[in-house]
Amino acid sequence: MAIDRRNLQVLANYCSAAADAMAYTLMRTAHSTFVKETEDFSCAIVTDTGLCFANPRSYGAPWYSGIDYGPVLRMIDHYEEGDICITNDSYSGHVATHSPDLHIWKPVFHEGRLACFVVGHIHNTDVGGAVPASLSRSLTEIVQEGIRVPPLKIIRAGKLNEEVAAIMRLNVRAPDQNWGDFNAQIASVNIGERKIREIIDRFGYDGFKEGALAILDYAENQARKIIRAIPDGEYFFADYADEDGDGGHPCRVALTLRVRGDEVELDYSGSDPQLASSLNMPTGGHERHPLALVGLTYVLVTLDPTLWLNAGTLRVARALLPRGSVVNCVAPAAVGMRSLTCMITQVVTFGAFSLALPDRMPVTAPGGNAIMNVKTQDHEDRTVMASIGPVGGGGGATPVSDGPEGCGGASAFLKNTPIEITEAEVPIHFLRYGLWPDSAGAGRLRGGMSTVMEFRVSSPNTVVTARNRNRSRFASWGVLGGQAGMTSRFTKNPDTPESIELGNKDVVACDPGDVIRVIGPGAGGYGSPLERTPQRVRQDVRAGLVSPEAARDTYGVVLAGDGVDEAATQALRQELKDKLQDRTPATGHFDHGPARQAFEEVWTVDRYAALTAFLESAPIAWRHYLKRKVFDAVAAGQHAGSTPQAQMAGIFADLARKYGTLALAGGAKTEVRP
Repeated sequence: MAIDRRNLQVLANYCSAAADAMAYTLMRTAHSTFVKETEDFSCAIVTDTGLCFANPRSYGAPWYSGIDYGPVLRMIDHYEEGDICITNDSYSGHVATHSPDLHIWKPVFHEGRLACFVVGHIHNTDVGGAVPASLSRSLTEIVQEGIRVPPLKIIRAGKLNEEVAAIMRLNVRAPDQNWGDFNAQIASVNIGERKIREIIDRFGYDGFKEGALAILDYAENQARKIIRAIPDGEYFFADYADEDGDGGHPCRVALTLRVRGDEVELDYSGSDPQLASSLNMPTGGHERHPLALVGLTYVLVTLDPTLWLNAGTLRVARALLPRGSVVNCVAPAAVGMRSLTCMITQVVTFGAFSLALPDRMPVTAPGGNAIMNVKTQDHEDRTVMASIGPVGGGGGATPVSDGPEGCGGASAFLKNTPIEITEAEVPIHFLRYGLWPDSAGAGRLRGGMSTVMEFRVSSPNTVVTARNRNRSRFASWGVLGGQAGMTSRFTKNPDTPESIELGNKDVVACDPGDVIRVIGPGAGGYGSPLERTPQRVRQDVRAGLVSPEAARDTYGVVLAGDGVDEAATQALRQELKDKLQDRTPATGHFDHGPARQAFEEVWTVDRYAALTAFLESAPIAWRHYLKRKVFDAVAAGQHAGSTPQAQMAGIFADLARKYGTLALAGGAKTEVRP
């Protein structure tokens, strides 16, 4: 069948429906809560060279809509009918991005000719390694993060590789659960294969192949049209993870966005070096790697919800990812918490585009979701390893509406697990699960409220992990007068004499009776809170989302009984506006909150530029160590009293004298230059 504009839409719908069928099969047959309820998985149909052209429309994780499977496809020498391949190794093609993500692909043939591949991944709750659930920011090498499987045929011509399967089952904490999820993946790609063959029967082999490429071209043209409407220019924005390791310093992700006609460049130069923790992103420097460009995908679909999401969408962009940086690490760096850093790349992308399109872009979601996992034992002495759901913030406010409550933006695809299901499968008892009042950033349109989860442990030797804990120090920003959201909290035994604030700790040992409370970060607001209509503030108070005190002190709304005292409100708002006039020029476009403002009074753009240049002169293995030494020296006031430039130069000179030349692999030498 010849592919014209009408047939192209029909073919695209058929392919999306096939991807939907793959996703639905996976969800209905998976064993783990994290797949069947939270939906941390992907399914896709890719060309014979690996470019994704069809995704599910409403299931799973949208991060991988532009993925290129080509690097791993090429690592298998030959394909035949009935083959199914897998990998979870982050450094084999940089398609799998941390060890829990098991990627699978199956070739689809028509009359002996390769038509495409059906692919996907799931996040296994545990793949072995040093800690339950396999992931912690404290880990320093990928070998600590669980079993790694290089690209290989797990099923060859329909026959399972029993030896590899035995190794996979032996090295994880919940082998039956993992194997159940793996069988669900096999069912998913088998359904995809069947659906693609039905599509080829309708459109023909040549029509299908031609149509797949035309789908990519159509998405590219849509994306170019969106980019052309953005003012050309260069826009800089940076943001931070709270810590670059356990008890560490902030981890910076910097982005310079360059818009030129119908193309964009995302330059991550100035981001932190590769870390001796697990926050690193294994992108391989690929200029269209989905981890580096998922924020761009979200921006484009925000600006045009009719956009087709596939690898063609990303042809308008290239990312510059410095080798040996936190956004392009080299082996054997740990990468388990790469999703935290990826969230920050999304935040900085939204920040840069907010500068370019302030009247159209929403405020970003906080990017600090904690993925809560529990390893414990039930009353029959069976080990239970379960994800109990994400706990995060709401969505950022938009130019026309409040942010969604409890979810939204960068992580909305991670669906919550009903607590009834969790309590039926895990021996814990929930005490509270809902929205946390006064957590959203105030504004003419306020941010979304954060969620709170509180539960009691019932078994000894229980370990609770909280992957991606963040935003306990730096708040999620507001724009154009909107205020930053509330920071997150993580507490053991709250409201008792034994209460412990855990900060960003992500592995917690618990005894029977211990209570864990985690509160996500609130999202930022848009526009001045003094411009929010008093009736909307009153509705928020009645709903329990905003306290009467915040209504008065932040929004300037005086409540009287069940209504609003209009005269008192008008007078109070004028008083608050007068107090804010001196503050407005300092905040500019963004309100980052007091912690970040204080941090950047010391760590300015120029100071970071000097640090980046210094670290780039050192071997990759030394960079994080030297970064910490520089931060410690600045905090201790070494060479203080001079200009920031002179202080940094003095600290660099001290380190150069102390460590001299640094040995590189193979005996080469490099100088650490001040």
